Amino acid sequence: MAQSFNAAHWPVEIRLKSAEKILEVDFDNGVRFRYPAEYLRVESPSAEVQGHGPGQKTLVAGRAAVGILALEPVGNYAVRIKFDDLHDTGIYSWSYLYELGEKQAENWQAYLEALKKQGLSREAPRR
Repeated sequence: MAQSFNAAHWPVEIRLKSAEKILEVDFDNGVRFRYPAEYLRVESPSAEVQGHGPGQKTLVAGRAAVGILALEPVGNYAVRIKFDDLHDTGIYSWSYLYELGEKQAENWQAYLEALKKQGLSREAPRR
């Protein structure tokens, strides 16, 4: 999924709710999205998750309990999210975050169906 760094909507407030494992972003058009950390992690724009071309996306399982350790601004166009599973290579542009918010229900349903189809779980394997 190619990212555009030319955002149509800009965040006016970003709130990390660590205990709830939620990132809230208010955009300049009055829209607010609430992103569960797990959703952001499995939809990371990193090459590790998205691959290097169309059709190369990796299904990330076992992240139901993932949290966000930190947010790091990237210029004036994005944020890097550091997850507690040590994944930190995804740069979430404002336009990608907006798109994730708009398509959250659709993306989440597709993710759950893909997990089921491959016999995988949202829960981390027990050790």
